[in-house]
Amino acid sequence: MTHKDFIEIHDYSADEVREIFEIARDMKANREKYRDALKGKTLAMIFEKSSTRTRVSFEVGMFQMGGHALFLSSRDIQIGRGEPIYDSAKVLSRYVDGIMARTFAHKTVTELAEYASVPVINGLTDLSHPMQAMTDYFTAWEHLGDLKGRKLAYIGDGNNMAHSLMFGASKVGMNISIATPPSYAPDPMIIAQSQGDADYAGTKVTITTSIDEAVRDADVVETDVWASMGQEAEAKQRQKDFEGWMVDARVMSLAKKDAIFMHCLPAHRGEEVAGEVIDSPQSVIYDEAENRLHVQKAIMYVLMRK
Repeated sequence: MTHKDFIEIHDYSADEVREIFEIARDMKANREKYRDALKGKTLAMIFEKSSTRTRVSFEVGMFQMGGHALFLSSRDIQIGRGEPIYDSAKVLSRYVDGIMARTFAHKTVTELAEYASVPVINGLTDLSHPMQAMTDYFTAWEHLGDLKGRKLAYIGDGNNMAHSLMFGASKVGMNISIATPPSYAPDPMIIAQSQGDADYAGTKVTITTSIDEAVRDADVVETDVWASMGQEAEAKQRQKDFEGWMVDARVMSLAKKDAIFMHCLPAHRGEEVAGEVIDSPQSVIYDEAENRLHVQKAIMYVLMRK
């Protein structure tokens, strides 16, 4: 694998995604085998946005592979005080072996990758969330086996999760349907790029405003919060706009009988998902949460072991 960074799933081939999944599966089954895989390596973790799962999974992952993770909030580093990203990337590259960044602006991560000489991993931006989407498809692969020809339905805001799920679907051979309220559709640029990937892979991308159309015969049903971090001022309006968009038992009944439910967490029971769904046997949310550790370990191993 020749990639220096992991910014978007779109940048990786289907074979490369499968390779990461195979490594993640092996790591999950054979933790001791990789205990010195990144011995002596250090990962800088830049957090403009706080997170339970991202911080813990990356930090624990580095520890389990014999490395060290360094937490850097926007208060701890000069990026948050006006230092050019160019300088920060160059300086950090002299100290650490990899950089994970969880930021607001997508440009922050792409500029870090451009100027850093060490691998840069996109831990989340306002545009995309590739670590979570990779994890979700890995989790679906664990539960459903071969994903070719299967269908994932995403219900809710056309946000960074929707974008990364769209990029990932074609890489694993799945069809994807995105259902959003009329004014919350995904970014047109992402739709176009995802459609190009789907045309190449022979898969299908559907963008709709109908929950029923999206979920019918789905193998995976997924949703996300209606107001993401940084959108708190819009929360009241979004509550109105998303009225009737809860994934409940009726919605799940439209999917296949053995369909699984996913949510990247944190979740708001009674808003985007009913408690009867997220706490049901169909829900795999805790497997999903655990698998962030294994998938991210595999990605760090692929990028940082060189």
